[in-house]
Amino acid sequence: MNRVRLADVAQINPKWNLAAHSDDPISFVGMAQLSDVHGCVMSEDTRKVGDVRTGFTPFERGDLLVAKITPCFENGKIGRATIGNRWGAGSTEFHVVRANAALDPAYALHFLRRKEFRSAGKLRMTGSGGQQRVPASYVSEVKIPLPPLEEQRRIAAVLDKADQLRAQRRQALAHLDALTQSIFDDLVKGSSSWPSVSMESLAAPTKSSIRTGPFGSQLLTSEFTDEGIAVLGIDNAVQNSFQWKQRRFISEEKYGQLKRYTVHPGDLIVTIMGTLGRAAVIPDAIPTAINTKHLCCITLNRTLAVPEYIHAYFLQHPKASRHLRQTTKGSIMGGLNMGIIKSMPISLPPVKLQQTFAMRVAAVEHLKDQHRTELAELDTLFASLQNRAFEGEL
Repeated sequence: MNRVRLADVAQINPKWNLAAHSDDPISFVGMAQLSDVHGCVMSEDTRKVGDVRTGFTPFERGDLLVAKITPCFENGKIGRATIGNRWGAGSTEFHVVRANAALDPAYALHFLRRKEFRSAGKLRMTGSGGQQRVPASYVSEVKIPLPPLEEQRRIAAVLDKADQLRAQRRQALAHLDALTQSIFDDLVKGSSSWPSVSMESLAAPTKSSIRTGPFGSQLLTSEFTDEGIAVLGIDNAVQNSFQWKQRRFISEEKYGQLKRYTVHPGDLIVTIMGTLGRAAVIPDAIPTAINTKHLCCITLNRTLAVPEYIHAYFLQHPKASRHLRQTTKGSIMGGLNMGIIKSMPISLPPVKLQQTFAMRVAAVEHLKDQHRTELAELDTLFASLQNRAFEGEL
């Protein structure tokens, strides 16, 4: 298939070509308003032309916006300028691609959103640290396959349909998330009659039932091994459900020194460093593991509290949110500590109600697991279709 430079079939970062009065409205798009999932602008602000004519990136409705700064570029913030006004302006961290008559914009968007485009672009970044950016030259010089326009549109339509299936699955997951929230809201409607107790009072009556992981020289990164006893960190709870991410281990010998930091099925882990206040329940099938200093681990008294309810309360109840905001306010690092977590007020329903809530949530989580599996399969299929499409095999 014939390949051409993108700059031969599109304008890269076109200049202002706007004949409008300073008071005329214009769409404004910040980086946060460009979706890394949907490939389009999800929301916009309205400003006056005179306020954005300098110091911002100009574009037209239908142009393609490509985030150039790390990590937005690697995360896939590349999408269509779906805006209400004909003209728009936005973050200086956007590159703009305006397709000419030989290039279908939807076809170009699918090409730019490929993992391969982002992986190669990452290697071309300039700058240092968190200020690395993809240069305009990379976008201009990238070679794009260029079949006839009708073929481009056919390919784009096939990929659009496949992407729509992924979007429907993500939407189903979002609805299930909302259902979990609704189940919790229904439960706490009667909370005015429930006693308010502290998190500490719900901990198991054993030593160190609320604990952080080993500090300082107790556990060094150099002591991590390729296999052995698992070590849990922020990444295992950052999505507010337990997930295996980066696998870290220590030797059996080292574990012998750190047994007091063992996590147990049903424990609640809370992130207290880095990304704060995320929480997850340790699953029943957990192998022997300990937690790092970045997590607070809570072993609950099961005669008083059901882990799934405390997890939902911590994340969803206004009292919990208010407590965390008030107690971390003014902290230089904005960190959490065991004192803050121990003192959190909990509206405590009868255990039977908590158990019923946990059963209903478990049913929803089972459905979510099915949808996640299907979404992963669709993601794999979509990546295969993309590769075939731009190799001339679709």
